Amino acid sequence: MKHIAALRDVVTPWSDGLEPSDAELDAIEAEMDVVLAEVELLDALIVLLDRPASEFDGRRIRRAHNRVLAARRDAANRATGTQVSGDAA
Repeated sequence: MKHIAALRDVVTPWSDGLEPSDAELDAIEAEMDVVLAEVELLDALIVLLDRPASEFDGRRIRRAHNRVLAARRDAANRATGTQVSGDAA
């Protein structure tokens, strides 16, 4: 029987490149607004798994969905460099 400790370098080789690069961290940070908006939408939808939706729940889901769309729009505008303050949604 072989122990995993003996094969540790084969399973998870150590490398100085295991940390994310600055470019990867910047990409994650650029996507963070979209991720947070999607998490908020998922939270609103998860609440409805065990009960029927009320009028308040419907408004919460619509607002969360609009935040996701706005975050995606802003991320796309930043990616193309065409963001202008006051843009319509």
